[in-house]
Amino acid sequence: MNLTSLETNADQRLSLQKSVIEYAEDFLNSLENRKAYEYDSYEKKDQDSFFDIDEQNHPIEDILPFIAVRVDKPGLNPASGGHLGYIPGGGIYESALGDYLAAVSNRYAGVFYASPGAVRMENALIDWAAKLIGYTGRFGGNLTSGGSIANLIAISTAREAKKLKGKDLESTVIYTSQQTHHSLQKAIKLCGLSECILRIIDLDEDYRIIPEKLNTQVLEDQKQGLQPFLIIANAGSTDVGAVDPLNAIASIAEEHDLWFHVDAAYGGFFQLTAQGKEVMSGIEKADSVILDPHKGLFLPYGSGIVLIKNIEHLAAANSYEANYMQDTKMHQDEMSPAELSPELSKHFRGMRMWLPLKLHGIGPFKACLEEKMELAQYFYTKIKAMGFEVGPAPVLSTVIFRFLPKDKDANEFNAAIVKAIHQDGRIFISSTTLNGQFYMRVAVLSFRTHKKEIDLLLEIIEKQLIEK
Repeated sequence: MNLTSLETNADQRLSLQKSVIEYAEDFLNSLENRKAYEYDSYEKKDQDSFFDIDEQNHPIEDILPFIAVRVDKPGLNPASGGHLGYIPGGGIYESALGDYLAAVSNRYAGVFYASPGAVRMENALIDWAAKLIGYTGRFGGNLTSGGSIANLIAISTAREAKKLKGKDLESTVIYTSQQTHHSLQKAIKLCGLSECILRIIDLDEDYRIIPEKLNTQVLEDQKQGLQPFLIIANAGSTDVGAVDPLNAIASIAEEHDLWFHVDAAYGGFFQLTAQGKEVMSGIEKADSVILDPHKGLFLPYGSGIVLIKNIEHLAAANSYEANYMQDTKMHQDEMSPAELSPELSKHFRGMRMWLPLKLHGIGPFKACLEEKMELAQYFYTKIKAMGFEVGPAPVLSTVIFRFLPKDKDANEFNAAIVKAIHQDGRIFISSTTLNGQFYMRVAVLSFRTHKKEIDLLLEIIEKQLIEK
């Protein structure tokens, strides 16, 4: 198809849609036969020159085969049920349709004046997520591109709410743990808080913050004339899926007037389950919480949420004035995303989350999360029975494990098993290092992951033990 105008007619659109939909259907229908990881796929090819942009136009019939070979095959396949590394999500199909509708209509979801429907939709999603974690009253939030930006907004809001000035930073204290996600380190830096004192609080055997150690450190800092400012806790750490004792930490934060932030990017939506709600008791006491729908709601990448207990703090941290935006003040029925985040221009992200929830209802999401917890427990029991050393029993859906050979270096031995699993490619797992020890790591959170993928992984691991 030779497109000479940016305005396509109905026949051209239908032709493009037909080609793209056929490609997408082939991709989805062939997932069972696709690897979760293509180990030998990183070398640059001559055909990669097709990535370059020039004056020439190309038909869709040339473009899609190139995407199939050089984009959708190399590296990780996050759509695969065999993707058990990092924190997968899978990318439910209905979200793609939501993105399509949002992009075609090109609704501007930044301010209520421009698209009251889009803003009402996004605010309804914020309202649902906030009530899910137990917020009441005048809370606020924003749909973000992921956990990193959500954490950035939360830390920026904390700084504004506590009225920190540059002259205060060298005596201001932030409390974290070794399990704190690196995006929070970046957020601290980007918010101009690098000069703050960073305290790494000791963890218990399950990689959770020890409240007594935190409280002792806060008291000691106060005694030294320092200013405790912020405590960051996990509700599902990336390494091991640990959930810190949120109730106890919340009490310490309240007693000493610290801002209490919970990173629930991974674990937050497990609140839909009875076990998740029990494990995360106290999350509702946090001043700020982040969640990632592209994890626990299985949406495509690029879906995060930041929630702030007091919307006035969020608004104050993101207030702005611009003469050319004066018309937007004519309609102020609801708070706008642009008033509650650093973004002004933004994609209409709400549709990719709202459409699947409306089509399915909440029940299937809850059932899927419960299945993932059961699969993690199943894997934990099986791998332990095979003679592997395991980490904490999974409270969510992550398991760490390693084999201790009698006559070989344990770190090298386990790294070799991971490499062999990657070379096989049918299942992908990741690894991590804790206290200098190399661990294999399984994270079960793709909606396409079921018992057969777990059994296949166990079979591959058992084979590797025999061969090594």
